[in-house]
Amino acid sequence: MNSAFKGAKLTRRACLVGAGAAPLAASAMGKAAARTLKQEAPLPDHDEFGDIQGTYLNSGSVHPFSRGARRSVETYLNSRSMSGEEADYSLYGLRQSVLARYAALINAEVSEVAYISSTSAGEALVVKALGLPQRGGRIVTDALHFFGSFHLYNELSAAGMDVVIIRPREDHQIHLEDMAAAMTDNTVLVAVSAISTINGFQHDLAAVAEMAHAYGAKVYVDAIHAIGAVPFDVKASNIDFAAGGSFKWLMGDMGLGFAYIRQDLIQEVERPWAGYHQLATFASHVYPYDEPGEVAFETGAREDATGLFAMGTFSNTGVAHLDWSLDYITRLGVEAIQAHRQPLIEKARREMPRLGFEPLTAEDSTGPLISWARENARADLHDRLSAAGIEVSLSRHRLRISPSVFNTEADIDRVLEALS
Repeated sequence: MNSAFKGAKLTRRACLVGAGAAPLAASAMGKAAARTLKQEAPLPDHDEFGDIQGTYLNSGSVHPFSRGARRSVETYLNSRSMSGEEADYSLYGLRQSVLARYAALINAEVSEVAYISSTSAGEALVVKALGLPQRGGRIVTDALHFFGSFHLYNELSAAGMDVVIIRPREDHQIHLEDMAAAMTDNTVLVAVSAISTINGFQHDLAAVAEMAHAYGAKVYVDAIHAIGAVPFDVKASNIDFAAGGSFKWLMGDMGLGFAYIRQDLIQEVERPWAGYHQLATFASHVYPYDEPGEVAFETGAREDATGLFAMGTFSNTGVAHLDWSLDYITRLGVEAIQAHRQPLIEKARREMPRLGFEPLTAEDSTGPLISWARENARADLHDRLSAAGIEVSLSRHRLRISPSVFNTEADIDRVLEALS
């Protein structure tokens, strides 16, 4: 489309505005839950996370379970025995309530979100909903996107799509100018991570969406490292799609995630698959006492995100887990979680270069991750950190720290001591 973005100076601006600033509760159950959670919880929180052994600074990989979430899951498991106090446990109501509270957390309508199995599943569903690769065109993504997604984009490239992967500059960031230079009238999808799993780089999602929409492209966001960790507002950013899992900053478990689609796109895209949980209507004409009909079965899908993306069964234990964790995050406030975490990250940012680690994360980052490059990091440092009872994320040539609500500066000191 227009070449207005090419060569233009595009400044970084804050787009992850507070999800709690003005989101309307998506259901009466969500509102009722919010009203019961007004008391402040002190941070660091060792009451809920007091069972952690050693120094755990790897919540960006898998967040530890809280005591409260375990109690919530136990209540659900007890209900499956069909006896006792939990005999009237309403799983349907719980599912609806959790979905509504998740929608409120990202300032979405409940009709815009659906349960899925994982972030990667959400990204693949978005690709199919856009009619790719059959539709053709260009996909723009970047090298700080989730590395597991590159197999998907390599497959799309092999199927004939034009896939462009923007590389970071020497400052280890993706520049909007470089993304703009990759845009063409043929661009159909821009896929980015709100916060990079590699180094915590934060995209200006509003700017990315504005740029992509100028070319008629849709924007997909991997939000797994953002939702629950930083304020995240789908309306303020004007993105088209997002997906995220439960097991990181939502403090849940694997096997359950969420897809988001902007309301006005629901009728525009293709249904990527068909499954039981999509159904709005069902009529049989083959069983005893059925009304006769020319076809055996009549089915109709819901006209919302669930009608597009839901499939069959999903993790009920994951729903029970989030029943507690979403209330916990709401009670604390994402901004308070962020404020507790930031001094720990800043201390690590100051001290790690003195130990020979090359910074990979921008100094103005406000996300939950901070990374450094170090040659042979995993081979050289794993045993040393393990012996000290410290868990961080170690890749072949990279070390990443991701503190959460239970961490303190003393945890950072232990890492610095072990590495020195």
